[in-house]
Amino acid sequence: MPGSENHPSETRTSETRTAAVIGLGVIGGSIAAALTARGWAVIGDDANPETVAAAIEQGLIERQGLEGAEITFIATPAGAVVEQVRRALASTEGLVTDVASVKGEISAAISDERFVAGHPMAGSELPGLEGASGDMFDGAVWVLCPSVSTVDSTLSSVRAVLASMGADVVVIDAHRHDELVAMISHVPHLTAATLMSLATERAIEHRALLRLAAGGFRDMTRIASGAPDMWIDVCAANRIAIVGVLDDLIGSLTELRDDVDQGQSDKILGRLTEARSARTNLPSSALHPSELSEIWVPITDRPGELQQVLSLAGELNVNVYDIEISHVAERDEGLLVVVVSSAAAPLLDGGLMALGFRPRIKKLS
Repeated sequence: MPGSENHPSETRTSETRTAAVIGLGVIGGSIAAALTARGWAVIGDDANPETVAAAIEQGLIERQGLEGAEITFIATPAGAVVEQVRRALASTEGLVTDVASVKGEISAAISDERFVAGHPMAGSELPGLEGASGDMFDGAVWVLCPSVSTVDSTLSSVRAVLASMGADVVVIDAHRHDELVAMISHVPHLTAATLMSLATERAIEHRALLRLAAGGFRDMTRIASGAPDMWIDVCAANRIAIVGVLDDLIGSLTELRDDVDQGQSDKILGRLTEARSARTNLPSSALHPSELSEIWVPITDRPGELQQVLSLAGELNVNVYDIEISHVAERDEGLLVVVVSSAAAPLLDGGLMALGFRPRIKKLS
């Protein structure tokens, strides 16, 4: 958490970069903390004046406002995001991104080259500024969903800021994001809440039940402790994707229920074995440099080429650890350098060739 004996403004210089955060809850507060720790001058705003005052007192932001922000993060509840994005675009000349967990409606509503929709896959069980942490995004996946209006320079610059906070940035289509996040975040939360409600109802008759609820049950239902209010907006904004995943879950649970009822041990074992294998093979985080490769991709100075490369990496489930762009002004072209694992490099290389690019793989020594 930021907060020092000296006020942050005492160490500011003319070269200090300024960021703004609108919405100073757990995510907004963590963004402010992460950027302050990295030498940014952070300003911001919140609908609650007391929250603004607390953020200033804790050293998360220096003052209330947006003026002069190079980048503005919108960390309000989902229902207010579009309004606040438009406010930030009108009030600053800088870039704007948001952190809402549903992207389709927001991307469709905002057509501005300075905006790119985003979603950090991170959070805390503690609400508000109490749960804010400057290292929240270290190693966390942060999704960016550029629209047709987002220019490559916006995508590249926002990605660089997120990566500086330790985030693993993935670029995918907004609607594809909403389908995926319904599966890995929204429906798990609703499922955990349902299990917790069921346990509570049964505990009325069996007082010892919740005292016995430890281990796996606590782990599985932990996410049910999140703020309930935000999930109303989430369910409304991502209704179609959530209902689709719930239908699949209900169908799968019905099949499992029948297998249990009929004593189909082989089928149950098969389900559990498959689930265990899938859980074990969830991707891990960073690799040693010796396990990484650069993919050099010649690109022209046309809108959307960076987005196309990063979106392909996201679709192929290839983690991009770093990017660099070198421009050749005389020829309106440049070289995009993408750092990925050596094991995944051939997959991305082949996909890029299929799209008409001319990539080259160079293994890091």
